[in-house]
Amino acid sequence: MHIRPLPPGPSGPRARAATGAGTRLHWWALALPALAFGLLLLLLAGSGEAHAATGEVSGLVQVAEHLLRAVA
Repeated sequence: MHIRPLPPGPSGPRARAATGAGTRLHWWALALPALAFGLLLLLLAGSGEAHAATGEVSGLVQVAEHLLRAVA
């Protein structure tokens, strides 16, 4: 039984992009999940000291406001 070798595949930048070897992530593809994780972690960590009826602004709200000002 003889096994024939496979013919060589395409090469070059197009072939690499088609196979996924040349793909790159955008900066926000890593930054947004990390930001969401951090905000959820802050939300869970600060839930023990809830200030719902006092009218005080919690630390989480202050951090979120600072982040929104920095992004906008």
